[in-house]
This record gives sequence, structure tokens and C-alpha cells, in this order.
Amino acid sequence: MSDFKPGLEGVVAFETQIAEPDREGGALRYRGVDIEDLVGQVSFGHVWGLLVDNSFTPGLPPAEPYPIPVRSGDIRVDVQSALAMLAPAKGLRPLLDISDEQARDDLARASVMTLSFVAQSARGTSLPAIPQERMDQSSNIVERFMIRWRGDPDPRHVKAVDAYWTSAAEHGMNASTFTARVIASTGADVAAALSGAVGAMSGPLHGGAPARVLHMVEEVERLGDATRSVKTELDKGERLMGFGHRVYRAEDPRARVLRRTAKELSAPRYEVAVALEEAALTELHARRPDRVLATNVEYWAAVVLDFAEVPAHMFTAMFTCARTAGWSAHILEQKATGRLIRPSARYVGPKARPVKEVPGAEGVLGEI
Repeated sequence: MSDFKPGLEGVVAFETQIAEPDREGGALRYRGVDIEDLVGQVSFGHVWGLLVDNSFTPGLPPAEPYPIPVRSGDIRVDVQSALAMLAPAKGLRPLLDISDEQARDDLARASVMTLSFVAQSARGTSLPAIPQERMDQSSNIVERFMIRWRGDPDPRHVKAVDAYWTSAAEHGMNASTFTARVIASTGADVAAALSGAVGAMSGPLHGGAPARVLHMVEEVERLGDATRSVKTELDKGERLMGFGHRVYRAEDPRARVLRRTAKELSAPRYEVAVALEEAALTELHARRPDRVLATNVEYWAAVVLDFAEVPAHMFTAMFTCARTAGWSAHILEQKATGRLIRPSARYVGPKARPVKEVPGAEGVLGEI
């Protein structure tokens, strides 16, 4: 057996044609196309097409009218549950039993329903549902999402969300993508694979950082001194969210495009965010000169989503919407391999022993 790698870190389990994070160069390419050439130029619905089909068209279709079946008050719970229920409700068959073409169409259907479910859950029941004809007035997937959620969104907010979704659409192998591929490898239906990926996204170590970045920005606004705020946090032993990344040894390219987006859209917190970023990088480099700690995607994602008036509790749900593109591409890629993912484990438990040596044996042996 090969050497044990905790968390599978550094273990190459797949070959992929979908995304190429450039570790040293600070670039991210979707099927060879740099995201800096996509953000602000190609809408998310067509970026989904690039990742899944290697073609911008046809991209994502509009979501069908379908009320979310679960309303718990928690967007993640609602969406994960609703996705799992899509298979029996819509007749989605196991990946093992359908063609690649059908799988692709099922993924498009389930992906866009994910966006619909997020919007419906976020809107809640206190406001009336948006009439279908209002959404049908737009062919842009992001705008349709915003209409379903808000009614009449600010066009600048639509651009901000589109930029964020495109920048976060795919990033190679990570916890949620790996989960989606494992489920797909069993031959399960696409909704099951997407639902499992949403569950993997619910933990704070994968997808929750932008909400924590926003608290730092707000603290700088309160104090009026970015350097003081940074030093106070670091002196307390706190971690500065939004800096450093396990993949990149240069600036996260997604941070770069979202910083550009925030500036282009004149986000009110742009100047404060720049001041905090500069203070944080200066102090981090002074304290940890041996480490590369550059700005990552979560930092500027927080600023862009805040500009679009997305509440902090929805940040992970917005990440989920974006990542439907990458998940779908990986599910299809996994289906094409025809292999079940089944890693090995090294047993390190007790040696062979008689049942009477198990704690509690005296009270249970012979009870049947």
C-alpha cells in the first residue's frame, strides 16, 4: 500500500479536462480559458456551458416553474432536501442507466433548479411569489435568479452576482466536488450527487469564509484604522480570513477579478476593503516572511456580495449556486470513466482478540 496521506492531500485521484488552477502563476483557467477573460464578458449561464459542454451554447436553460417542497428556514437544508426529492418528483434515473446526453440534460435541469430553490428559500413565505411571466422577460440566468428572489433587482447587483458566480464556478478537486464525484461513481442520479455536494458545502471549512471577512471590514469601518484593526486581531492570535490559500503560491486570480469588479461597480466598501487588504498583507508579511500569504477569493467575494446586498447568511448558498457548474462537469467526467471510487484504508485498530475481552462483554454474552 502506498504511503498514507491524511485527508488525501496531494494524492492524484483523477485526470480532468475541466479546470486548471495555476499554483505558481496565480491563474485559473476553465477548459483553457482564463477567468479574467470571462468575468464581465460571458454570463454565468454560458460559463456553465463552457465547463460542462466545452461550448458556451446552449448553456443553462431557464428553470421550470416548480415550488420548493421544503421550507425549514435554513436555505442549505431547503436546497439539499429539495434536490434529493427531484429524482422521484421528476423521474430522474440513475447515471448508470442513462446516456451521457441524458445525464447532461438532467444536470442542466437540476443545476438551474438549484438556483431556483435558493431564490425561493431566500425569498421566504412572507412575500408573494414572483409571477412566471415576470421572470420570462429575461433570458439571463443570473437576472432570472435575482428576479425570483427580489422582484426587480438593481442591474449592477446582477452584474456583481454574475461576476462572483463565474469566478467561483469551478476550482478543481475540493471537498464538495470530490463528494459529487464519489456519489456519481456509484451510478446514482444527478440530483443525489448535487445534493451530496451541497451537504459537503455546509461545513465552515468549505464555503463559509466570506461571511467572516465581512466582519473584519465592518470592524475597520468602526475603528477607522485598518492597521490597528489588523494588529489587534493578530496579537489576539486570531486568523485573518481571506488571506492565504492551500493551492496558490501567488495571488488568488479570483480575488483579482473580484477586486476589479468591486472597483468597476463603485462598491461603497471598496476603499475600506483596499485599506484593510494592504494593512493585512503588510503585517502578515512582516510576521510570517517565510510564508506566501496573498489575498484569496473569499476576501473580495465578501465585498462584491455585500455590494449586491446579499446578506451574510446567504454567502454559502451563493457559492452553492456558482459551483453547480463545476459539480455538473465533474459528475459527467466521472460518469465517462465508468469506475467506482473506492479508496483503501489502513487498519490501526485492536489486534485479533476473543469476544470476552471486549469491554462490557460480561454483561451481554449469552443474552440471546
